Amino acid sequence: MAELAPRKRLAPIDQTGPERAALWAHRIVILLVFLMVFFPPFNPGRISAQISGNLTLLTSATSFSTVTTKLGAYMTEGNRFALRAADMRQSMMGCAMILAGVVLAGIGACVSLGNRKMRRIGAWLPLAGGVLILSGLWVNRAAYQNIDAFVRGMDLPASHIEEHLNNLALQWPAFANAAWLIGGILTAAAALAVIVFTYRVKCADDKAEMEEKYKLFIMFLPVLLLSFVFAYLPIYGWRYAFYDAKAGDELTRDIFVGFNNFSMLINDPGFSAKIVQVLRNTLIMSGLGIATSWLPIAFAILLAEVRYTKFQRTVQTLTTIPNFLSWVLVYAVALSIFAADGLINNLASILSTAGFARTDYLASADGTWIKMLLWGTWKGLGWSAIIYVAGIAGIDQQLYEAARVDGANRFRCIWHITIPGLIPTYMVMLLMSVAGILSNGMEQYLVFSNPYNGDYIQVLDLYVYNLGIGSNQLSVSTVIGILKSVIAVILLFGANGISKAVRGESII
Repeated sequence: MAELAPRKRLAPIDQTGPERAALWAHRIVILLVFLMVFFPPFNPGRISAQISGNLTLLTSATSFSTVTTKLGAYMTEGNRFALRAADMRQSMMGCAMILAGVVLAGIGACVSLGNRKMRRIGAWLPLAGGVLILSGLWVNRAAYQNIDAFVRGMDLPASHIEEHLNNLALQWPAFANAAWLIGGILTAAAALAVIVFTYRVKCADDKAEMEEKYKLFIMFLPVLLLSFVFAYLPIYGWRYAFYDAKAGDELTRDIFVGFNNFSMLINDPGFSAKIVQVLRNTLIMSGLGIATSWLPIAFAILLAEVRYTKFQRTVQTLTTIPNFLSWVLVYAVALSIFAADGLINNLASILSTAGFARTDYLASADGTWIKMLLWGTWKGLGWSAIIYVAGIAGIDQQLYEAARVDGANRFRCIWHITIPGLIPTYMVMLLMSVAGILSNGMEQYLVFSNPYNGDYIQVLDLYVYNLGIGSNQLSVSTVIGILKSVIAVILLFGANGISKAVRGESII
């Protein structure tokens, strides 16, 4: 029998000192430009102080209505001082060009992780991205100049024009110089990389190849970017906790309050009592969830023990589908069954011979916590069991065969083989549940809440939503969000430490 040839391993990519320095220089600059997209101080699309100071480059390139929210009074048709929408769209186009340049530069940085041929290709992409960024900055500058010239060219007394300019606060912001600087550095770094790459002897036989570790990194990169955008970038919004700000307000020194919003959690008796009530609901709901966290394991074991494959797949499919239904649809189902004119009351009224009093089960505060637990279990049981079904499939079947030879019945196989095989997975999920004990989600409790059960159903996430969005107390809701995140991290490391001390295993 012929032996399989060993897999050819790609040789490490050779680089000269100047080449390596140029590569890392433009990768670092590309990272800086990428961060610029998400931070308002580096938004070159803010060509007027009337544009929101909280606007990022990403929003300026994708949402015309958001850019012109505070300029609406100056863009009204028939207004003698009306701005031209075409100039604002020109600014938006410039932002889109900058965004495209950042994307090109990012692709080039990824491609530059390959061999010589890929590095040459990757060198041109940041160069093209730098040109796009500089062009986009020029387009934004031109849009500002068009608006400025349009206003100054009006046949009006100088005092009127000056007053109108003050109202519009047209200006090329000083922080745009940083954007120019980053664009220039990006172009210089890309040009340096091109020079370093092209002076070497070109190998026509080079194939576009990349080391395995870099391929895995690029495959993981989208997940890394999404985690950054949705998990770490929002930390930038924590600065609202130190201001007395409403949604859309610019954070200035005039509304800076320091730690006053933090101290209010303790010094305000009414607010403290509400926090205690919300924490009670949150901890009870999370505690019930942890206490019933064994249900997915039991369900997975029952599924695995079903010998009729078609029935097993049907049950697994039917119990998994509810996870993909929105809570709005789930509430619609609950309303049609448990409302005063729902299915249960209608059937009871038909079967009742005496007078029947209809009951609105959803409007009652009785058993709110148990109701929420049952609805959550119904919706997520099948989905939560998937990981344990996969764990059961990964257990060595020889263990079961050996146990049966020794006389073990089905129950003994489950108790001594299946459950011990699932315990490591269960412990990891349990640690994550303990770390997220203050995070129950919001959608379920939002759709099921009403004036009758509000004191029992309002968990921390829903309270933060009602406080920040409903009552426009953005700063206070940010404080609560910060404390929740800090406590969650402490709980995660605490639970991980206990697991390491007791079981000798940890997930961090």
